[in-house]
Amino acid sequence: MKKSTIPTTQLSTVSVQLDTPIVRGEQTIHTLVLRRPKSGELFGVNLSELVQLNVGALVKVLPRITEPTLTTHDVQNLELPDLLSLGSEIVGFLLPSEVKASLSA
Repeated sequence: MKKSTIPTTQLSTVSVQLDTPIVRGEQTIHTLVLRRPKSGELFGVNLSELVQLNVGALVKVLPRITEPTLTTHDVQNLELPDLLSLGSEIVGFLLPSEVKASLSA
């Protein structure tokens, strides 16, 4: 899975290339753009579960912040390496800049 080379501390979006593309009829999705979630997009989601990469939390959040927009069915059918890569990008969005800087040092 390829990720943007720009550190996520500077980004409000990140592109993630899927190892296993999503096929919807005639449409094949190879790359997803994740947008840094706003507070309202995390409504009803336990943040500690999201940080722990809880599948239920990811299934709720990913359709809210992906372009093209994923359906719940799409997320539930992602291969595990793709789900983990997308989830780790979400966790990166949630971390304060100071924490990200200390992790990369």
